[in-house]
Amino acid sequence: MAVQTVATTNESAGSTGSVDLGPASGLSCRECGERFDLGPIFACEVCFGPLEVAYDVPSGDPEALRARIESGPENIWRYAPLLPVPADVADKPNLNPGWTKLVQADNLARELGVEAGKLFVKDDSGNPTHSFKDRVVAQALEAARAFGYTTLSCSSTGNLAGAVGAAAARAGLRSCVFIPHDLEQGKVVMAAVYGGELVGIEGNYDDVNRFCSELIGDPAGEGWGFVNVNLRPYYAEGSKTLAYEICEQLGWRLPDQIVIPIASGSQLTKIDKGLQELIKLGLVEDKPYKIFGAQAEGCSPVSVAFKAGHDVVKPQKPDTIAKSLAIGNPADGPYVLDICRRTGGAVEDVTDEQIVDAIKLLARTEGIFTETAGGTTLGVAKKLIEAGEIDPSLTTVVVNTGDGLKTLDAVAPTTGMTAVIRPNLDSFREAGLA
Repeated sequence: MAVQTVATTNESAGSTGSVDLGPASGLSCRECGERFDLGPIFACEVCFGPLEVAYDVPSGDPEALRARIESGPENIWRYAPLLPVPADVADKPNLNPGWTKLVQADNLARELGVEAGKLFVKDDSGNPTHSFKDRVVAQALEAARAFGYTTLSCSSTGNLAGAVGAAAARAGLRSCVFIPHDLEQGKVVMAAVYGGELVGIEGNYDDVNRFCSELIGDPAGEGWGFVNVNLRPYYAEGSKTLAYEICEQLGWRLPDQIVIPIASGSQLTKIDKGLQELIKLGLVEDKPYKIFGAQAEGCSPVSVAFKAGHDVVKPQKPDTIAKSLAIGNPADGPYVLDICRRTGGAVEDVTDEQIVDAIKLLARTEGIFTETAGGTTLGVAKKLIEAGEIDPSLTTVVVNTGDGLKTLDAVAPTTGMTAVIRPNLDSFREAGLA
């Protein structure tokens, strides 16, 4: 079968050695295009730009590739021919995330003034640890195995810590993850329950991330695979599977508009990469689409830059209930700006109060309980629809990245029992419930 290179490559690259990561053929710098062998590196040695995976992927007959995908398992491994994983990945002990529901949200659409049949929620709370992070960790796990790492680690705002702990437990590896010391208790428990080591760092996520970068260069970190640092190029590819699934679940069609939360910005950039790959492979019809990014007002460096027309993202100190999005210095911020501008989309932010309102709205209309990140995304979608920036007549997908059970504190103060009554009919009627 013929192959084509999807990412930019430099033909001077050497061989990839004995590392088996399926169609992955090397690493390519997103800034200068310099090519490197597959390995646990994440920054270009020439310009210090970020690296991403380049591929030799199947080409030729799109129908044959589509049929191959559709005959695969109902998880992300149906897309193994397009991911940095070995061919036998489905046979290895892992959590098999993905193939989550794409919910046609007609009740929500009526509330927002969107045409029936045009609004969808990609509900990734259905993954094994109830967030999209299971997708990215699954990719990083395969890279860790290929490079011989024995400890899986990360810096995390919460969801990633749980995903790493669970994946390592399933794979029989040690895990040691690092989080800000003041995370929501639900996420702390969910990360700790898998039996790995959970370490709180005094400071915010950016402080945690800096510490992990130091640990990688220290002998104490030898043999450690940090999924979102030295394994980041492979880890980030997991977000592409959201794009693949959305298009396949829409009948192999691109959405017209998609709203995505922004933390580091990696998810948004990789969803765009996934859409572009499907176009290049002939799996979907090429047509315009718009990508919109969502942030909380209390941590909105990319939104601020977008509205000001800047290309540089100025770091902020986070102060928001949306702690899973509270990254004040997002690594992929400039790339998010490029994508949203290129596609005709936008980056917007909402207040904590609007986040809570959106969480309740989604629960009330569609029976989906989202965490604060999903509340941010829906809140921004609502704001953009009301402003006329999202067309209510076009197919729109809102990405929900996690389960509301992880962020109960956000809604607990304003959510509770309707009434407390005595166990008799008179009390029931007195409460106005009849």
